[in-house]
Amino acid sequence: MGVMQTPESDLSRLLALQRQAHAADPAPREATRRDRLQRLGALLDQHAEAFTAQIGQDFGTRAAAEITLTEIVPVRSAIRHARQHLRAWMHPRQVATGWMFLPGRSLLLRQPLGVVGIVSPWNYPLLLALSPLVDVLAAGNRALLKPSELTPRFAEGLRLAVAEFFSADEVAVLTGDAALGQAFCAQPFDHLVFTGSTAVGRLVAQAAAKNLTPVTLELGGKSPVLVDTSCDLGKTLDRLAWGKLINAGQTCIAPDYALVPRPMLGAFVKALRASMLRLYPRFQGNPDYTSIASDRHWARLQALVADARAQGATVVELEPSNGSRQMPPVLLLDVHDGMRVLQEEIFGPVLPIVPYDTLEEAIAFINARDKPLALYWFGRNTAHRDQVLAQTQSGGVSTNDTLVHLAQDGLPFGGVGPSGQGHYHGEWGFRRFSHEKPVFQQSRWSGGGLVYPPYTPRIQKLLRWLGRRH
Repeated sequence: MGVMQTPESDLSRLLALQRQAHAADPAPREATRRDRLQRLGALLDQHAEAFTAQIGQDFGTRAAAEITLTEIVPVRSAIRHARQHLRAWMHPRQVATGWMFLPGRSLLLRQPLGVVGIVSPWNYPLLLALSPLVDVLAAGNRALLKPSELTPRFAEGLRLAVAEFFSADEVAVLTGDAALGQAFCAQPFDHLVFTGSTAVGRLVAQAAAKNLTPVTLELGGKSPVLVDTSCDLGKTLDRLAWGKLINAGQTCIAPDYALVPRPMLGAFVKALRASMLRLYPRFQGNPDYTSIASDRHWARLQALVADARAQGATVVELEPSNGSRQMPPVLLLDVHDGMRVLQEEIFGPVLPIVPYDTLEEAIAFINARDKPLALYWFGRNTAHRDQVLAQTQSGGVSTNDTLVHLAQDGLPFGGVGPSGQGHYHGEWGFRRFSHEKPVFQQSRWSGGGLVYPPYTPRIQKLLRWLGRRH
């Protein structure tokens, strides 16, 4: 199924329409924002089953339970969280005022930015379109969405569903290919959200910079798993196996490679293999195991494995491949930096395993690479845990688990450096899509006149005293 192409003229028209609507109501009331969040929730309730079917068809095989767990449940949770806290988020925030300016008051007023563009990817097409939309609407903005052309059934379904619940001057969806995506990112939005690869993120940032459009870039990178010497393999590796294989590894925060103490290497491989097979007794033909989303991505993953094999890696295949896009997991041992699997984000069910001798060596290995979107630490030694947290940088961290920091509405989600910039989720998203306008409210009684010119000797003496005051 090809994606329906929205004419670029519609893009300009819809942006102008939403800009005009924002100008007419630049500060939507709490009731208006609650109504929009309620309608987004109703949209999801009414179309969840259809969305699930469309995503499954776009992938080829993807379990309805997995889509519900990883996409529908988090969006519902985000809507509920926003509605619970909206009034507090909207309230002006009083901040400290310098003693010289008392009894004046300093405030932050959180105002909507205007029209926000959201470019969402194919791997979690519902979650990564609607999760930022929750924050955008809570902050009082309007939004245009451009879903991926690689999930055409869902993109069209989302377009129709949004048109059913929202007027075009509130929220609208545009569907089309990469050319439309380029035109979309070149529009003068008040903010632009992009989720995708680091390479494309650079191009998006360049396009937005021409309009001085601020951006939130949720990218990716090589998110490490660091297994500590204190790790109980029997109790934790199901969590690693789940995080690596959910959506067949096509997750921006999926574990990308594992650092394992050298004496534990054999036991780790054995335990991880057992965990993966416990979760998925078979891979090909298993309705619970997701397909690689396209032939192109499947071929890319096969090439990564072939490159590693050609350079001497030991390849552990959990199931012989029949060539289907339900790609069985592959563990790679004896890897080195010259292999593509240690240079490129994998984004699939391939896991390089790197032995280390000291914790400092493992930390240095992580820090020699770009800052990742996520980091995972497994162990019981809290001193080692705290050392890793203090000496590494990543967008987020889960300890003794994988992925689940993303599901916390009270935590921001975002990258650092090449893995992204900016963050959203909950109040962090509300603030990201608001302008926090600083306001000083002067009192009827003010001491400002004491330092107005002409600068008499008495005023100069006062200023010298102020300059020395700590």
